[in-house]
Amino acid sequence: MFRCDPIGFIHTPFTDLQGIPIQPIGARGVEGSLELKPKFSAGLKDVEGFSHLIILYQFHCSKGFSLTVRPFLDSRRHGVFATRAPRRPNPIGMSVVRLIRRERAVLWVLDIDVVDGTPLLDIKPYVPEFDVRKAVRIGWLGGKAKRARRFRSDRRFVS
Repeated sequence: MFRCDPIGFIHTPFTDLQGIPIQPIGARGVEGSLELKPKFSAGLKDVEGFSHLIILYQFHCSKGFSLTVRPFLDSRRHGVFATRAPRRPNPIGMSVVRLIRRERAVLWVLDIDVVDGTPLLDIKPYVPEFDVRKAVRIGWLGGKAKRARRFRSDRRFVS
């Protein structure tokens, strides 16, 4: 059995699931922090050299899962693995954020799209040569993805 303990917690201005941007593109300029537990602070050595970070976190407000969901950007149901919906068998979220600065075990970031108090599972450097791919197909999101800039969450994935 795989067990995952948080390395810290994410702090944001979003205290309620209602109205949170659904992707980092919709949270442009929103500031937050990643506060690591002291025992993990040495792992931040050299992180300041990166402008962007990939953060992995637990969708801790989402209970249970559904194999088909109605995602925020569509009225039709889709398989959960064809969405970024939080009600998943393993409730893990991912965002790319901009790093502003580091203060000991705290990273100050921009473009954060998660609820305050979210458990932080991992941090990885964003490297365009590794992470950028030209998408040829984006499935059901074709013609809808740009709406994520202004779309806000509702409570549909809360039990």
